[in-house]
Amino acid sequence: MRDGEDIAGLMAGMGRAARAAALELAYADPQAKTRALQFAADAVWAARADIIAANAKDLTYGRDKGLSPAMMDRLMLDEARIAGIVAGLRAVAAQADPVGAVMAEWDMPSGLHIRRVRTPLGVVGVIYESRPNVTADAGALCLKAGNAVILRGGSESFHSSQVLHACLVKGLIAAGLPEAAIQLVPTRDRAAVAEMLRMVEYIDVIVPRGGKGLVGLVQREARVPVFAHLEGIVHIYVDAAADPAKALSVVLNAKTRRTGICGAAECLLLDRTIAGTLGRDLIAALVAAGVRVHADEGLAKLPGTTPATDADWGREYLDMDIAAKVVDGVDGAIAHIRRYGSNHTDAVITEDDAVAERFFTRLDSAILMRNASTQFADGGEFGMGAEIGIATGKLHARGPVGAEQLTSFKYLVTANGAVRK
Repeated sequence: MRDGEDIAGLMAGMGRAARAAALELAYADPQAKTRALQFAADAVWAARADIIAANAKDLTYGRDKGLSPAMMDRLMLDEARIAGIVAGLRAVAAQADPVGAVMAEWDMPSGLHIRRVRTPLGVVGVIYESRPNVTADAGALCLKAGNAVILRGGSESFHSSQVLHACLVKGLIAAGLPEAAIQLVPTRDRAAVAEMLRMVEYIDVIVPRGGKGLVGLVQREARVPVFAHLEGIVHIYVDAAADPAKALSVVLNAKTRRTGICGAAECLLLDRTIAGTLGRDLIAALVAAGVRVHADEGLAKLPGTTPATDADWGREYLDMDIAAKVVDGVDGAIAHIRRYGSNHTDAVITEDDAVAERFFTRLDSAILMRNASTQFADGGEFGMGAEIGIATGKLHARGPVGAEQLTSFKYLVTANGAVRK
């Protein structure tokens, strides 16, 4: 284990290398970046047995640490999930390169021709917890956007991330790009995180991806700008005009498909007029699926439910739990979400266009959905190939953060000898 002084030196060295790599990546051939990701995808698939073996060590570490079943699910890699990582790398590789894309252009009476074009952010620091696939997703997206990246994975995914990172580096080497374009912090020591949060000389933005504790720590202590990725306190409001079959399918999928992801539903809001009919059926289906339903006083008498407490509102369970509450129409749902939501993802189930429009216009979550499972709150499902996280803040990037969102812009101004009067 390194002492604090060694960690400081390690991180400073990584920062210098990342800054130098970022200068090259800013004008790198788009085809080279594409080739690097294609080679990396091939390397990941070729190394799948090694990745699964490394992941077994991480799973043992996670069990010994007492991780919940949902967190263990986030940590686990099998061949199908590795195939998903490979598909994500190839999808990002196939995307149009955002660097240099013209966002807008116009002429001025003064003779100036002005273009606003996309440009890399520079060096991105990504701090994440148990999901090892973030290593590949974040590395790929940052590279596509022309950024160097320093990855600090969670202690639980330490071994898996190392093998995945080695595959990314193979891609960089094969494409003739600097190896330091994608770096992985090689220690579990938390001092490395503290160093990253202070590396204003080398890191342009920090992206935290994890639970409330991690994100809160980063937001409190970072001197580097932060893309906020807060917890996913995801609500589904079932309206009086909901289609029962759609409601049943969507609610069950939103809660139970994968409980440990940030798009999993955590609170079910039921219009009062259907609480005793469709609402009763929805709760019965959740209970039958093994979900612990923390019900308010209007629903607590339903079989299999547990009385909700104040702590159940605004809670991210990341497990087979959901809070359930009766509300007075769409306005009651909006009021509840405004009070307890995290501006991540919220959904309405309704066939009434006016209700849906009211829900969409009066809430300000990064993602709002109608008649769709909140499990779709994912950059890959949005056509981004992958995501580095779901940003819930309002500055720069919001919602799924893909390659395009990992760029800034600059103005290119040309003229024919124009002078200002």
